[in-house]
Amino acid sequence: MLNLPNFLSVGRILCVPLIVILLIYNHSGWALLVFILAAITDAVDGLLARLLHQRTAIGAYLDPAADKLLTSSTFIALSILNILPGWLAVIVISRDVIICLGLVILFFTSHPLEIKPSLTSKLTTVFQLCTVIFALFFNYTSPIPILMNFLIWGTVIMTVISGLQYIGKGIKIFNKETH
Repeated sequence: MLNLPNFLSVGRILCVPLIVILLIYNHSGWALLVFILAAITDAVDGLLARLLHQRTAIGAYLDPAADKLLTSSTFIALSILNILPGWLAVIVISRDVIICLGLVILFFTSHPLEIKPSLTSKLTTVFQLCTVIFALFFNYTSPIPILMNFLIWGTVIMTVISGLQYIGKGIKIFNKETH
């Protein structure tokens, strides 16, 4: 069902190629604007789904998929352009790949799936989005390097912690259902 929250998630997915193209052609200001709009839809779609009682099964998959596409693509592009360190992109993408692989394994082994982000996962998303926004805003040179370092290391710490939490949850689900 394509309701307003799901439409916003689809819109966020459609923003991904536009952001990458804008970055490739060195239009970081426009990329920043599109990225901020996409980031806003991330907050708004979940809020609307709850307020309008429009939570759907497809929305439970679309929203995190849109988030992962947006962040992964942007981190890759920014690392290729040497705006963010490549190792940071590897950490962010590795977590997303591990989560997706875990979901696939649970699905194919007929384990129940409930996609519900934790507070740590939400904070991870906030750190990732703020890191990208700050990096795009200042492009190659940050007038406040301590803030950029805080965002980068905050992103690393939150990404690793939330990744470990998802691994732990997946192992619990898998072990509970196999005994």
